[in-house]
This record gives sequence, C-alpha cells and structure tokens, in this order.
Amino acid sequence: MKTFYVVKYEGHFGFIKPWTAVRDGGSPDAIHTFSQQFLTPSIIEGIEKKLFPELLQEKGISKIARHKLTYAGFSGQMEQTQTLGWEYKKAKKMLQRPRSILVRGVLLYPNLYLAFDSLDDAQRASVQHICLCRNEDVLFPTEDILHLTEEQFGELNGFELRFGQAPGSFLVGYSRFTNAPMYGWIESTQNPLKTNGF
Repeated sequence: MKTFYVVKYEGHFGFIKPWTAVRDGGSPDAIHTFSQQFLTPSIIEGIEKKLFPELLQEKGISKIARHKLTYAGFSGQMEQTQTLGWEYKKAKKMLQRPRSILVRGVLLYPNLYLAFDSLDDAQRASVQHICLCRNEDVLFPTEDILHLTEEQFGELNGFELRFGQAPGSFLVGYSRFTNAPMYGWIESTQNPLKTNGF
C-alpha cells in the first residue's frame, strides 16, 4: 500500500488570485474579489520550486504528490489600488493616477497539506515556509511529518484540485511556466471548512 509523507502548513490569511481576474461584484466605491478556493498545477509547481530550488530549470511537478486545502471562512479586507495609466485633469492642470477601493475576500486560517512520496523531500519541506500566492500570506509547517496511506490522505478534510482531463474537468487557467491550458476537477472531502476552531 502506497505511503505518503505529509507536511501540514498553517497561517492566518491566504489569498489565491483567481486566474480570470474577474471582479465578483461591488459598487462604484468598492469592488469585491474573492480568493480562489483551490490551487492550480502551476501554483503547486511554484511552491515546489520554492521548496526545492534545484528544480527551477525543470518543468512540471515531480515531488509534491497530492495536496489538500482547508480554511475557516473569508474576511473582507480593503485595499486601495491605482491604475497603471495617468489621467490629465484640465481644471487642476496636472496628471493623476485614479484610485479605487478593492475588497479582497481573503481565506481565514488556511491549512495546506502537502504529500510527498519521499521522506527526504518531506523533511526538507518541513523546515521551510511557503506562500499561497501573495508573499504576505506566509504558511508555516506545524507538526511532525504525518505518515499516511493514500486512502487516509484522501479522507483528510479539505479541497483538492485533481490535475488532468477527466469527466467533470474544467479549465482552471494557463500555466505560468509553459502557457499551456490547465485542467482539473475538485474533490471536496468531508467538511472542507474548519468548524472546530482555528
């Protein structure tokens, strides 16, 4: 029976930028956008390259076998944004960059489980921090390495995007490394939202 060596990471906040960059609604005063609730293949590949920098010149995922993401809810956090372009204001005879308010729906208390086939890889990963997408969303390893069968890992609470094309797959973005389309399907196990404390 296949055994995974699993490292658990947790943090206070997480924001996974939606690949479509579509705003989820709002008013003229504040635009809302919510964190994506799954990790795409290129995000997992980016995490792997951070943990194992010797893989920077290689394409694909070679060390992270599976992953699970769970969180406690969303928090709306406001931030001020500016456009890249400039506007000329005739009345003031000056250039201005328009500003607006963006309300990000940020994941609260995310946990991420990364499964490795190799104990050595898990040990290297277990002494490093990772980020989901934003550098400020730091997740730290929390416990000893878990030894789980593939079936036990599958029973952990959480969301997992299984990579590939199969019945029920959908387009989840384009790889930041190869620009190829990425496909997958979401598996939601037990209660993927943390309800028994943070």
